[in-house]
Amino acid sequence: MPVLPSWLTDPLWDQFAALLPKCPAVDPAHSLGCHRRRISDRIVFDKLLRLLRFGCSYQAVSDTTCSATTIRNRRNEWIRLGVFARLKQIALESYDRIVGLVLDQIAVDGSITKAPGGGEAAGRSPVDRGKQGLKRSGMTDGYGIPLGRVLAGANRHDSPLLASTLDLLVDLGPLPEAITVHLDAGYDSDKTRAELAARSLHGRIAHKGEKVPIQASQRWHVERTHAWQNAFYRLARCYERRVAVIDAFFDLADTIITVRSLLRRAWTTHRWDNRPNAVHERVPIYAASECSSLGILMPT
Repeated sequence: MPVLPSWLTDPLWDQFAALLPKCPAVDPAHSLGCHRRRISDRIVFDKLLRLLRFGCSYQAVSDTTCSATTIRNRRNEWIRLGVFARLKQIALESYDRIVGLVLDQIAVDGSITKAPGGGEAAGRSPVDRGKQGLKRSGMTDGYGIPLGRVLAGANRHDSPLLASTLDLLVDLGPLPEAITVHLDAGYDSDKTRAELAARSLHGRIAHKGEKVPIQASQRWHVERTHAWQNAFYRLARCYERRVAVIDAFFDLADTIITVRSLLRRAWTTHRWDNRPNAVHERVPIYAASECSSLGILMPT
């Protein structure tokens, strides 16, 4: 059984492969000229998807086609090239071009997950008996599309991470003149209001001590996105120790979430060849060629 349906992995791989540099099948610098052939990038990409979805170890997904060392080395190579970050940026730009990001409504919130192995961004978790944990301060648009995150130890409060999280808005290009930031009661402070005012942002902040359902504002979008991200067990229980590797897995997960939302929403707003008439027939049609005809992935 595939880790993700083919209508999602095929367009992801097509764009991912377009970002990779051309590499010879055999290392030309080898002294004897007979070094083993390079493992296919598609095999390693599929292994990374399994790691992300199931949260297993590198040894658990390695087999005769690809070793755990090769997966790690290729992962580090792609991180140095910035492929994961670029893939996420392309997905966001494609979503914005076809559906449109709701940037006048922004939601920010923190989420604590387990980090049993510790690492650069881990800290003592106040909700897990002082065990090592990871906090991410995530930001989404008004629909819940992940725009970025800031990683910190689980012992960090949400409020001090707000400024660095809002700094990610700069990477999104032109922004609406009026932006409302939806925050929960953990941000209810004069410091938060001063930070928003300095950025000319309007804040809708829940008040401490007042029981208000989460549906009273648009904070639930970011809560739902946290749930989407935690469905990838590599993120819900993170054993990676380096921030660069954690960010790479988050970028890959955010890309999957964005493209999946784009495909589902484009079905109701766009038409193409062989488009089914019934909603329940839509899944088989998402082949890579049809995604390309929609313009879902940007040309390289």
